[in-house]
Amino acid sequence: MEVNRIVAVVEDGVILESELITQIYNIKAKISASGTQLPSDDVIRQQVLERMIITKLQLQQAERAGMTIDDQTLQRSMVQLAKQNNMSPEQFREALQSEGMSYAEFTAQMRDELIMNQLRNRLIHSRIKVSDREVDHFLETQGKAGLDKNIQYHLGHILIGTPEAASPTQTQLARERADNLIEELRNGKDFSEAAIGSSDGSQALTGGDLGWRRLGQVPTIFVEYVSNMEPGDIEGPIRSASGFHIIKILEAKGVGKHVVIQTKVRHILLKTSDLFSDEDARKKLAGLRERIIDGDDFSKLARSHSDDKGSALKGGELGWTSPGALVPRFEEAMAKLQPGEMSQPIQTQFGWHLIEVLDRAERDNTSEYRKDQAREEIRKQKIEEETELWLRQLRNEAYVEIRLDRV
Repeated sequence: MEVNRIVAVVEDGVILESELITQIYNIKAKISASGTQLPSDDVIRQQVLERMIITKLQLQQAERAGMTIDDQTLQRSMVQLAKQNNMSPEQFREALQSEGMSYAEFTAQMRDELIMNQLRNRLIHSRIKVSDREVDHFLETQGKAGLDKNIQYHLGHILIGTPEAASPTQTQLARERADNLIEELRNGKDFSEAAIGSSDGSQALTGGDLGWRRLGQVPTIFVEYVSNMEPGDIEGPIRSASGFHIIKILEAKGVGKHVVIQTKVRHILLKTSDLFSDEDARKKLAGLRERIIDGDDFSKLARSHSDDKGSALKGGELGWTSPGALVPRFEEAMAKLQPGEMSQPIQTQFGWHLIEVLDRAERDNTSEYRKDQAREEIRKQKIEEETELWLRQLRNEAYVEIRLDRV
């Protein structure tokens, strides 16, 4: 068999049979490991090839835009991924090899993922805006729909896609496919197997698994259904521009209120320059620290010396701060202080600081937290919806010639 036969022409690039075989092998191994029954080889081939086509189209567009990922960025991402899996880089490498994947192959895939993320960030993510009115409306409607119950849903999804500007006949055929599949699912057909074999969604090869989501993270068109569903329920077909959707609640669980440790803090900031060095700043702050210890008022010294003009007017006060609100180096030094204690001079990217903790308390931050989460969840919804439409448009407008008659 000629292993490097071309199985698809994608714009000005190609997909080789050897590449397809490798991807099919990897996907089959993952599906088998999950305990899901494998669909037919033809279905796997078509699904994997389609995903490879979408990937190649994105990488081609990124290349035309001059996007690259340097080795240092790639290495940082690999280290972070190992850390997320509670492994050292060496252990992560060994784990990959034990699963039959070479480290070089995995890093190549990781580089591609980072490049595609960079492309999506430029074309989609950076354009997504969320207004305060959207946040307020979201909290209002989601509260009524059950968000206040702090429920998370493990959601399964199948998409029976329709072409752009689909004809009535194409739309009707897709609707019939969706209706038939829903009947099979309600009669006991495995959802994951059905997604792998039939879904046109981006998560098809993971069994349509969208993971755990709060109601606010659920795509907008599904919210009214999900909020009234119980684990095991199936809903659909739900019409959208992409086609007909089928959703299932795989599991559900509750979430408690959000409590944070807040710190009331003030500081004096000195910025460096060509005429005022790091050592100059450190020495000056050390001197100010001694004056405060000897009885000088922190607030007065902040007003007269701090380069942070916003806080200087308030005697250096930054108010009550929640975790993540300040830069890591500042928070690290602040966390070591008890109320009433003052730090030694410490350096961040903004300059040199003298920090004093005024108070610390546990606070129910649920209201602010929900607003932040609502804003982020609306943004994720928009990104997900825009990305799905963009990928379908990219695929529909591209020149793709599939030569897959046998593998």
